[in-house]
Order: sequence, then C-alpha cells, then structure tokens
Amino acid sequence: MAKPLLKIQRYFRRKPVRFFSLILLYLTAGSLVFLHAGFVGDNGPGARGGRDSLIASEMGSWASSDTRGLGLMSRVFKEKRRSGRRFGPPWMKKSRQEGLGMVGRGRDYTSNWNRALKGRNAKDLDDGRAKYIGCYIDDTQKRALRGVSFFDYKKMTVFRCQDNCAERGYMFAGLEFGAECYCGHKIQAPNASDSECNMECKGEKSNVCGGPNRLSIYRLELSQESARRYGSAIFKGCFHQPDNVTLALPFSAVIQNMSVDKCVDMCTEREKSLAVLAGDRCYCGFPTPLFSLHELEDEGMCLNRCQGEEFESCGNDKYFVVYQTQVQDNRCMDRHFLPTRAKQLVALASFPGAGNTWARHLIELATGFYTGSYYFDGSLYNKGFKGERDHWRSGRTMCIKTHESGRKEIEAFDSSILMIRNPYKALMAEFNRKYGGHIGFASQAHWRGKEWPEFVKNYAPWWASHTLDWLHYGRNVHVVHFEDLKRDLFTKLKGMVEFLGLKVSEDRLLCVEGQKDGNFKRSGLRKLEYDPYTPEMRSNINELIRTVDAALKKRNMSGVPEEYMPR
Repeated sequence: MAKPLLKIQRYFRRKPVRFFSLILLYLTAGSLVFLHAGFVGDNGPGARGGRDSLIASEMGSWASSDTRGLGLMSRVFKEKRRSGRRFGPPWMKKSRQEGLGMVGRGRDYTSNWNRALKGRNAKDLDDGRAKYIGCYIDDTQKRALRGVSFFDYKKMTVFRCQDNCAERGYMFAGLEFGAECYCGHKIQAPNASDSECNMECKGEKSNVCGGPNRLSIYRLELSQESARRYGSAIFKGCFHQPDNVTLALPFSAVIQNMSVDKCVDMCTEREKSLAVLAGDRCYCGFPTPLFSLHELEDEGMCLNRCQGEEFESCGNDKYFVVYQTQVQDNRCMDRHFLPTRAKQLVALASFPGAGNTWARHLIELATGFYTGSYYFDGSLYNKGFKGERDHWRSGRTMCIKTHESGRKEIEAFDSSILMIRNPYKALMAEFNRKYGGHIGFASQAHWRGKEWPEFVKNYAPWWASHTLDWLHYGRNVHVVHFEDLKRDLFTKLKGMVEFLGLKVSEDRLLCVEGQKDGNFKRSGLRKLEYDPYTPEMRSNINELIRTVDAALKKRNMSGVPEEYMPR
C-alpha cells in the first residue's frame, strides 16, 4: 500500500499544476453538493400549527347558514405539509421548484414582457392603452410636443416611449428619427403625410418611429392615477390663499407675461418644490401645515388666463394654481439605522402584491429609519432599502417586511402592521412582479397562457389564509388597507408612525406626500384590454373576501373596503 502512495506523491511533485487542479475540482464538486442540499433538501413534514382548525372556526362563524360556502372553503384551503426551512412563504415553494420564486434569501426577477410585444404593428394597435393618431411636423426650434424627451439610438421602441410618457402623466407620446421620444399635453404643429414617417425603430424593426423632423404621435389612455403635468412639473390643483401667505410661501416675485414655465423655472432655480401662481405673482415654497395642499378647491375658481400662455390658468390673488417642481424636498430624505437596537420586533406583514415595498418606502421617509426584511432582495437594496441586507432579527430596523403566514413565523414578532389589499388587484400586481419585475409587466402570453389560471388557483386561497393567520396568531395587530392608505395617505401614515411608537412630524409627512411613489410604481398605461378573471375565479375569490371581512368584524375591526365586496 505504501508503494502506490509513494508513486502518487512523486507524480504530483513533478506535476504540481495537476495536483492543484484536482483539489480545485474536488472543492467545486463538494460546493455543488452542499448548495443542492440547501435548496432542494429537507422536504420533511413541518408543524401545521392547527391551521385547518383555525380556518374551520373562521368559516363556522360566517358560513353556518351557507353550506355551499363552507364546502368551497374546505376545498380551497386544503393545505399541503410544509417544510421547516425558512426560505419564504409556503405558497412560494412550488414557484421555487419551477424557478419562478425565491432562491435562498433572494428572489429571481425577470423582465420579459416586452418580448411578447415584438412583431406587433403599433399603428394597428388600439387596445385601450394608446392610439396612433398620425404623422406630424416637428421643428427643432419649436417642438410639436414640449414636455420631457429622451433618446436611445440602440433600443428605442414604440411601447418604451409610450410607457415613459404615460408614467409622467402626459397625454401624447411621439417618436422621431427612429430613436427619439417626446412627450406633451398638446400637439403644437400641423400634421403631415403618414408616408413621411418612414424610419424603423432602432429597437423594433417591425414598427415605425417617425422620420427626419417628423413625429409618429400616439394618444395615451392614462389611468386615473396618472399625474397631470406641465412639462416636468406636476399639477397639484387649485387652492385658497393661505391665511399668512408670506409665512407659508416665503419667496415671491412679480413676473411680466406670467406663464407656468416662468414660475416653475424661477422656483426650480430657488430650489423649492412648489411653484404657486397667483395672477402675475409667483410664490415658491414647500408644503407646510400653513399650506398643506389638503383642501382642494374647484378648478373653476382659478380660471384666469396666463398673460404669457393662452392655454394655461395662472390663478388670482384669492385662489392659487399649484405645481410641484422637480426639486426634491429633502426634509424627509435622511434615513439611518436605529441608534439603539430595538428590543421588540415589529412585522410589516402582507400578502405578496399588497403594497409592502411601497409601505416600506413611506415608513422610511416618514420616520427617518430603515426597514428590514425577512428575505434579501438585491434589487431593493440597490434602490436604497439598506436594511434589506441586515438579518431580520438584528434590531437595527424600524419594522420587518414579511409575507410569512405560519404560526411559528408570526409568533416570532411582538407586534405587526398588517397590509391588506383588494385580492383582485393584489393577485394581478404579484403576477406582474413575478413575470416582469418590481415595476414591469407580465406579457400577454403569460396572461393568456396557463400561467395565470395556475397562479390564481394557488395564490388566491393564500390571500385569505394570510390575513386569517395574522389575525389569529399575531400579537397587537394594526390593520391598514392599501386602498385607504392611497386615499388618505397623511392620516393613515400618521397612524402607522404612531403605532411604531414614534413622534409624528407633520412637516415630514407633508414631504412624504410630495414623493410618495418612490421607485416602484408601475405606469398607468400598460393595462389589460380584457378581464383576466373567469366567473369561476370570481366566485371563489368573492367567498374568500366575505371570509376575511367576517374575520375582521369578529375582532371589532372595520371590515374590508366596499370596493372589495362582490356586487
């Protein structure tokens, strides 16, 4: 035995490179085996935590007079045994195996919706999102569309231009020279022959993107949530003059031939987030308790044509027209880890697609402290959620994002903010995230294929059981409905901050209102042209809504908002 070993030793002395190569291959093989065991192994049974009895008790209180509902729920909530590993909510396990969901403590996001749109002629498309209206002359000295613009000489497409303009609230999107995108509220140029718009898009050869000094213009069908804009400024509305205007809006000047552009430019140069037009006087400032922009007036009170712009109103000495400039309000932008480690863990719990990331953005701006996560998402960390990298038990963050819903996971937290969203909206949002990323969209192929029915079948029951679990096992649960937060952000966010045990700064909350969307808001343009829910899907989801509504009321909480309830 000694002689063969001695021969091997002498061989590797003469060939050290081969020796080290062999060692490297051995270590690589061991690492692969270890990773495979970490992600695939441990499929043993886990504690079910009495969930079946919990759901049955919830249903018993509501569906005692409806045996059909009880039969449906016993069918819908039938649960598989769960693994004891903590790689995400139980309904993600199947997605992980299919390569669609969480991987380790991170998530895998794809961005493939645009591929399904390739090859479709945009001129022929009128699906409720955008309509081609013609070819127009464009003058470099006097643009036909005078909003924002951007260029991409390699990857410009019609849909990319439309989405960018829609995201900023413009009514029209125009493409020129195959690579240039222009946005605007009105077309200020004559039209031309369609034959003059003859250049292919740089990123989509099957579609036309204008021509030399010619714009292919589309009218965008925006959602009601899209902001109204004038160039780069966001229209906030008509407001009554504040009681102490000099204190509320400390800087002002009289402008000859007043226009929205002139006032916005002046306030931008002064680094103020509000441009306020009052006849020939322009005020600049920030939202404060003295001028909070909460009491909106009828726009007719501000009708007073600007001297330098015939299509716009400039308000008067009693009613002001307000625009938000591109200047960032820095009063709520500073964020830190907690100065001392928290002794209690607060969960920010929600079903996927219910606005958890948006709520984290709001909480961080309102409190000045980072939020953490039960998982790790590199894309969120890169977008500024620095608490994403901390372990969820570190105690350095204000609250912890989680989608978990098992008893053991819930009881690990001392209190929780429970976000609930209309399941019809939440399911679609999560489906878009799964197939298009945080601000992308699932493709038409995914919506019309087998992925969507399978997704609804697996995820819809978890929308209800997630809420029921947190209501049953959670300690000190503060319920926030996504729709209520959108409608009355100031009041609802103030309640969330108070629940977290912090003193509320009204100036900081007003600052949050001005930049509430963050980096994770989908544009209002790319909406489906049909209802993706079948009658059977709606019947099942409506039963789930009634169950959650009854569970909330049983605990002396307000039920789900009216728009959830089936009609």
